[in-house]
This record gives sequence, C-alpha cells and structure tokens, in this order.
Amino acid sequence: MRFVLAIVAFVVAAVMIVAGIAQRTVFAPPSQVTAAATVPADTRYVVIDSAVLNAHPGQQTLSVSGSKNAKTQMVAYGRTADVKAWLADQKYATIAYRAGDSAVTVKTVTPKSGSTGSSGAASTATPAPTATATPAPTGAATTQAAAPGPNPAGSDLWLDEFDGQDAQVTKMNVPSGVSVIVAGDGTAPAPDKIVLTWPVDTSTPWAFPLIIGGLVLLVIGIALYLWGLYTHRKSRGPRRKSGPKMPKLPKAPKYKPTASIEATPRGRRSTRRTRVMAPALLAGVLALTGTGAGAAFAETSTPTPTPTPTATSSAPHGNANSPAPAVTAPQLERIVKRISVAAANADAKNDPNLAKLRFAGPALQLRDANYAIRVKKADQPALPAIPAGPLELSLPQATDSWPRTVTAVVKMPNDATGKAQAPLALALVQQTPRDNYMVEYAIALEPNVKVPNLAPASIGAAVVPPDSKLLKVQPDQVAAAYGDILLNGEKSKWYSSFDLTDDKLVAQVGASWKAQEQARLAQQFGQTSTLTFAGRVGSGPVISMATNDSGAIVWVNPEEVQLHRVTEAGAQVIAGATTAALSGVAQSNTGIESVYGYQLAFYVPPAGSDEKVRLLGFAQGLVSAREVP
Repeated sequence: MRFVLAIVAFVVAAVMIVAGIAQRTVFAPPSQVTAAATVPADTRYVVIDSAVLNAHPGQQTLSVSGSKNAKTQMVAYGRTADVKAWLADQKYATIAYRAGDSAVTVKTVTPKSGSTGSSGAASTATPAPTATATPAPTGAATTQAAAPGPNPAGSDLWLDEFDGQDAQVTKMNVPSGVSVIVAGDGTAPAPDKIVLTWPVDTSTPWAFPLIIGGLVLLVIGIALYLWGLYTHRKSRGPRRKSGPKMPKLPKAPKYKPTASIEATPRGRRSTRRTRVMAPALLAGVLALTGTGAGAAFAETSTPTPTPTPTATSSAPHGNANSPAPAVTAPQLERIVKRISVAAANADAKNDPNLAKLRFAGPALQLRDANYAIRVKKADQPALPAIPAGPLELSLPQATDSWPRTVTAVVKMPNDATGKAQAPLALALVQQTPRDNYMVEYAIALEPNVKVPNLAPASIGAAVVPPDSKLLKVQPDQVAAAYGDILLNGEKSKWYSSFDLTDDKLVAQVGASWKAQEQARLAQQFGQTSTLTFAGRVGSGPVISMATNDSGAIVWVNPEEVQLHRVTEAGAQVIAGATTAALSGVAQSNTGIESVYGYQLAFYVPPAGSDEKVRLLGFAQGLVSAREVP
C-alpha cells in the first residue's frame, strides 16, 4: 500500500510542478497590448481621446514616429473641450479603438465652412466638426496646400507637454475627459505612425503554490517509498519453524465476588481500563468547561463597532455639473515659470517687444515706461523680477469659456541684504484658447495682509461682473472711489467705506502728501508755477474674483495726473530726472504733465457687511510724461 501511495504522490507532484512551470513559461500571458495606427501623411494634428487611451487598464505608453523633423514634433494632453477649442478651424485626425477586435480606425475631422480660429476672434465657441472616414493610408505623402496652421507647442492650455525627442515615447495616465494632441509645428505634418501600448497583468498566482505543493508531495512520496522499502526488506528476514502445539490447560473456575465485597481490579488490565477511562472523563470535563467558557465569553465580549458612513462627493470638484478650474496647480506652476523666463529676458534687454510676449494692460504699461527710463537713466532701478516659484496661493476661475482669469501669489526671494520681501501677486488673463496667459497686474502684497477665505484651487472661483451690486462697492467704481480718497482724503464721500488704518499707499501719495508738495513748491518758487493733481481711471481691465464669504478680490487701474504748469512769464519748470528721461524734456517754459499708474488689489466685502474695503497690495510708477503747450 505504501508503494501505491508513493507512486500516486510522485504522479501528482509531477503534474503540479509541470503545471506551475508551464504557467510561467508556455502559458504565460503577453506582457502588453499594442495598437498601431498610421494617419495620412499630410495630417498636421492628431487627437486621441481618453476613451481610446483607457481602452485597457494601466499606464498608457504613446510612441510616435515618422516625422520629417523630429525636433518639431510634440505630444501634449489637455481637457478634451480645450483641445477642440484650440483646434477650432483646423482639420485634424482622430483615432478610434475597438477593444473587442483590437481594430484601430482613423477619421478626419473637417470644420464646417465659415469657422474661424479663436486666437483672434471675439467669439470662442468651438465649431461643430464634421467627421469623415479616412481610408487606410497608402504611404504616399501628399502636399498640404492650405496655409500654415498654428503651432501648439508652448501653449498654456496643455496640462503637460513633451517636445522633440521627449515626444517619441510618452508614458501617461490620462483620466476621462482628457485628450492627447500629436502635432508638428503647425506647418510640417504630424508624426504619421502612432503606437499605443498598455501593460497586461502577467501575474500567475497559482504557479508558486503549485510548484511548492508539488515539491512537498515529491518529498512525501520519497518518504513513503523508503518506508515501504524498509518494511518490505524487514518482512523478508529468517523465521524459525514452530514445533508441535502445546495442549491447552483446563480452565480454572472463575471467581465471582459477592455484591457486598468490592472488587478491586489488579494487574495490567486494570491499568489499561484506567487509562481508557481517564481520557474519556477528561474529554467530558473539557466539554462542560468549554460550554461554560463559551457562554461566559459571549456575555462579556466587546460589541463590534458599527462604522458610520461618511458622505463623499463622487464629482471631482464637488458638483459634476460645475465647470472645472481654468488651470491645475502643476499647470499654473509651469505657466509662472514661463512668465518668469520671459520677464527676465525682457528686463535684461529693456526690450518692450519681449515684454509683450507675457505682459499686457497696466503691467505692460509700467514695464514699458521703466525700460524707456532705464535706457537714458542707468541708475534707475528695475521693476521687481517675476520669480519662478514657489506658489503660495492660486485661485483659478471656474469656467469652460474665454477669457479666463487666474490669480497667483508667488513667494519672493530675500533681497540683497537677506531681508524678506513681500509676496508678489499676479492677475493672469487668457483671452482665447490659442493665446497664452498674460500678466495684467503684478503687485507686491501689503505686509501682514489679511487674505480673505478663498475657494480651493481644485474648485476655482467665479468672476464677479464689474457692475455687480452685491458688493459694498461696485467693482467698476472701486478705482474712482479710491482715487478720490487719494485726492481729497477725509473730504471724500468714499472715505468711510475704506479701511485706511494700515494703508501705506495713502500715507505715501495721499491728500496730505499732495498738500505738502504744493506747499513746498510755493515756498521755494513762489507763484511762478502751480502743481495740480487729478485722478482718472486707467485702461486696465476690472478683474473681480469671488471669495467664500460672498465678497470679491478686485483688481483696478486708477491713474493720477500731475500737472506742473508755468504761471509767470519767463519762469521755467524743471523736470525731475525720471520725468526728464521719460519725456525727453529737462525743462519747459510752459509745463510738464506726468502720469502715474497704479495697480491695486482690494478686498471688497459683500453688501450689508460691517467690514470695509481694504487694500491688499499695490504697484505704482511713472507711466508717461510730456511737455504741455
């Protein structure tokens, strides 16, 4: 019997070991799933939707090739709606994938006639594309007769971007609602060979247990075989022949004790019966004891706590129907780095054309004036540089249309003496999908400023209309109201609406400072000239972003005009060094007009609040100067 069991163990062990090894070798699944597509050779843009990229689970690997110039190829991904808005009037190809039969199809999407690009148009609505099936390419390249298209490289719209050699193989985990765009530089065709690869789970959880179990059975089989062999050899030893059987002795009469005499067992049999009874009694005691212990445990056991469900939101931003924020945190960090590089290049060369690549509105106006002054006045300090990071605060607009607004606060490095500097606040605006974010305002925050409670960057904030009456002061009236305070001080009707306790700008250029300047000029030159001040609203946009308390952060651009005019014949007005450098006039027989621009950020509380409007930060400087007739 032992030999039979050994043979069975050997057979089962062999089967288990072979099956385990086969799972890791012969029957091992493929390590990846690959889908390849070839697009027409004249295609400039290729779009791969997230449904295709997520056809299989796991990290996607995108490989592109076939570009005539690998340096111009790029791969980027962004929200599907943003990608289509950027393409707008451009013809592009899409790739579809059927997971059932692993078939890849290519379609060409042609915009409707009359659709125009959104880079310069006021309307940013995405045109409804028309999809037409594209037959399998024959490999012959065709020349695209249309005009060169826009270059997608470097766009702020993309969540991430890979250029040149980095675009050949890209690994990504693209979520739903995000698409990939593959392109050249807008003039050259995109790479025409697209390969998608997904990893496959090649784990074989039964291989190791089968091999180990087979080895264990093999050892058991060997042990059974050796045991059977030993027993067999032992049973074949020499045996003695037995003689004649002894006659049986007569049986002695059995002794029967009386009932009154207790029979005490003796000898081996009594011991054996005692040994048999002891385990039986012990088992009974344990059974009774176990029953009692179980009952006691049931009465004293600690009740199992019942988990309390926590309400969570399945939508990524709390509301599936709410628009997503204009940018993500990593996307904004990349945008700020690009702005920092562009600002450094423009500042180093005093080149307003380079500044126009990333600055607009009041921020560009102040930089242009600073460049013009520094060309003629070498000791004029430059404006604060835009640091590349880190970001201390980001507040994107929650929107799916354009223009889009983003507020960012960037930490400033210590100055040359090691003293900490106030953070820099930026207001960025993207006018159309093909435009980059431009710096409209760049201000230094006030020391110890109290920033209101803002929405998280993952949710975003709404833009408040300039004429909103839900705030204590309408956003489009804040500039004029604060300008009136700078001119008239306590006599202004807006004076009680603003918190001026720690307002450093009022202390620097407010009504008291203006009165001192006028008095100093009259004392020094008598009645030969006059110095007057007037306020006006600049051309910068009014930007208002809602806070969590129904208030708003409002960015405005008031301007102040200083007119120094001659009132006595023969007298002259001498311009300061900065004014002379910007106006080109050192002295005048008539007068000099200087315009100072202010970039201001306020917190405006909601209507009915007991709080007052307070200044969060500012930047100011001379923006224009001229001689007046």
